[in-house]
Parts: sequence; C-alpha cells; structure tokens
Amino acid sequence: MTVSGPMLLPAELSIVIPCYNEVANVAPMVVALDEALVGQKWEVIFVDDSSPDGTASEVRRLSQLDPRVRILCRVGRRGLSSAVIEGVLSSSAPLVAVMDGDLQHDEAILLEMLTRLQAGAEIVVASRHVEGGDNSGLSGHWRELLSNTGIRAAQAIMPHRLSDPMSGFFAIRRDLFEVLLPHLSGTGFKILLDLVMSAPRSVRIVEVPFVFRPRLAGESKLDIVVLLQFATMLIDKLTRGWLPTRFMAFALVGLIGVGVNVAVLDIAGACGLSFSWSQLAGTAVAILTNFLLNNRFTYHDRTLRGADFWRGLIIFVAVCSLGAVANIGIARMMLDSAGHGHWDRSSAVGAVVGVVWNYAVSSTLVWR
Repeated sequence: MTVSGPMLLPAELSIVIPCYNEVANVAPMVVALDEALVGQKWEVIFVDDSSPDGTASEVRRLSQLDPRVRILCRVGRRGLSSAVIEGVLSSSAPLVAVMDGDLQHDEAILLEMLTRLQAGAEIVVASRHVEGGDNSGLSGHWRELLSNTGIRAAQAIMPHRLSDPMSGFFAIRRDLFEVLLPHLSGTGFKILLDLVMSAPRSVRIVEVPFVFRPRLAGESKLDIVVLLQFATMLIDKLTRGWLPTRFMAFALVGLIGVGVNVAVLDIAGACGLSFSWSQLAGTAVAILTNFLLNNRFTYHDRTLRGADFWRGLIIFVAVCSLGAVANIGIARMMLDSAGHGHWDRSSAVGAVVGVVWNYAVSSTLVWR
C-alpha cells in the first residue's frame, strides 16, 4: 500500500511493537492497523531483537511502501521491556500505544484507547479481566496459570487498582513516560507493571475491555522464565532499586540451585552414599542447573550460544568448583557441629556460600 497526502502529517499516535521471530505477522499487522485507524495520524515502530527469521527485512520491505512503518533493530540486546523503552524514545507522537506483534491484541481497541487519552487519561490499559474482556486466547492451562499467578502477585503490592497488570497492551502519554523513565527497571517482559508501580497515585489510569485472541503464527513467549523475571522486577520495586535486578535474578537462580542440591543430596543419601559423596553429587547437579538457568534467565540479554555456550560452561564449572570446595567444607563443618540429623540444613548453608562466589566471578568471566 502507498500512502500520501494528509497521512504523512506528524503522527498523533505511535504504536510500538517489540518483536522477535514474528515475520509472518508483520504484514497482517500493518494491514490491520491501517483498517483500524482510518482517518488517524499514526506510525508503527517495530523493535526487533535481531530475529533470525527475517522479521526486520520484512518490516523494511513494508516501510518502502508505507512511510508510517518504521524498524528499530537492536544488536546484542534482548528483552521486551528494554525494547519498549527504546521504541517509545524513538517515537515522534505525543501519545504512544504498546502491543504485541502476534496479532493476539485487538487493534480495533486502539481508537478507544486514543479517545480516552485525549479525554484526560494518562495510562489506558486493555484488560482481559473487566466486563467485556476475555482471556481465552492463552494457549493452554499452564500459560493461563502463569498469567493468573503473576496478576495476583502484582495486585498484592501495587499502589494502583488494576485488574490486568500482566497486560502487554496499553497506551500512555509520552510526557508521562519520560517522567517515569528514570524509575523503570527496564528488565523482563512486563513493562506495564514497571510503569504502574513507578507512577504516583495521582496518575489517572483507566481500563478498557479487550478479547485476547488466539495466536495464528509464531510461538508464544510466555513461559516460566518470564514469570521468574517478573518476580525479580517486583522485588526491584519493593526494594526501590537498592538491590541490582541482575543480582536478585542470580540469587533467585541460586535458591533454585539450593533446592536441587538438597534434593539430589537426599536421593543420593537414600541410595547409600556417604554425606561427602552425596554432597558432591548435589553440588555438581546444582552447578549445571544454575548455569542453564542463568544463561536463559539472569543473562537473557547476553545468552551464550554455540561455541560460547560450551566455553562459558567450562569456565562456570571451573569457577563454581572452587566455590564447591568451600561449599562442601562449610557443609561438613556445619554437619559436625549440628549432628548427623541435619544434612539438609548443613547442605543449604554451604550452597549459599557458593552462590555469593559464583555471582562475583560469573558476571566478569562468563557473561561479560
């Protein structure tokens, strides 16, 4: 499609769409926006995190046909929240909407969101959980459970009443976004909650219903890793940024490693191994688990792949092995002082010491 005349006037609404591997959805999205926003001055900014499927190339092709279509390519950076931040900062309109690139968000709602902002609202959230909204587009009970768990956790601590803080479909005044920007953690996949928890109580937030549609192409990004990143962002807000988000993520992974360590320890002990051999087995499995989770979760923006993955694993194992020596020694000392009935407690103390060492070295040698 070719656009001319008044549609080339400065945009009133910028639509920011963070995307990764959404090549099949780009053209249908532009067509849907064109039909939904007839008579409006708008632009759409696709923020692509180096998708290997050609998403950026498809956006460039469309931008040659329609100057309202723009592409922002990010190299070496990953993450939905940071992609949204960069997309909003590159926009030109006073009002900004954020939506997913998978066609599950109903673009027809944009007109109502635009109207609400023009009428005085400062943030407009498209909610699946108010009257008229629907969440049936989530694929499977597991993803629905993850979403609902996140909603309940957020509602327990957030300063604003919001039925759907996990929504990825919202609109905001750009001037408010710029005010809130210094307070954003910029991590994870739930930028709306980051914004709402950074906003003073005086900010006017309204919700409009929308039906979450089934995905037609590509794969959903909602998984347990998203929920873990969501949890670290909540902690970041509760601590008012005093604890680095990445450290909290590493510590959370470390806690999971402690659980793995203790579980393997108990299994090995039940199989007749001595405490020292059981602790060694638990530590080894915990090291591997921590590496995989940190690579996927804590350092998601610098994930190791290919040869870098194996090189990083070797360094991580070497670093953690040094920590494991202290881990086992401290656990042995705790066991001797507490008695042989306290394997779990002794193992957990030793594992915590290992986590501190691992974080100090991993950030400089493994995920540089």
